[in-house]
Amino acid sequence: MKKPDSQHLAVALAYSAGKVAPQVVAKGRGLLAEAIIARAKDAGVYVHESPELVSLLMQVDLDQHIPPELYFAVAELLAWIYRLEKGGTEQPAPQLSLPGAA
Repeated sequence: MKKPDSQHLAVALAYSAGKVAPQVVAKGRGLLAEAIIARAKDAGVYVHESPELVSLLMQVDLDQHIPPELYFAVAELLAWIYRLEKGGTEQPAPQLSLPGAA
């Protein structure tokens, strides 16, 4: 049996209309990260892999809104997912505008 990568991280975001910003609703590493990803996939939720974004989101407390510095990057990702879900042509994932990225 393969030992899970202890560095494997996952963060789940949720957004409801009328809210200020998306919230971190789950986060974890190792087996917990794998469970978060599995539940998302089982529910038909898109799973995007961005180690840089996940690293920044891991610093946000559970049930807290994402910080303003991440609004643009998360909006880029959500817009891309929206286009995919509405039948848009398959496009590569966007290069996210993350704070501190050159």
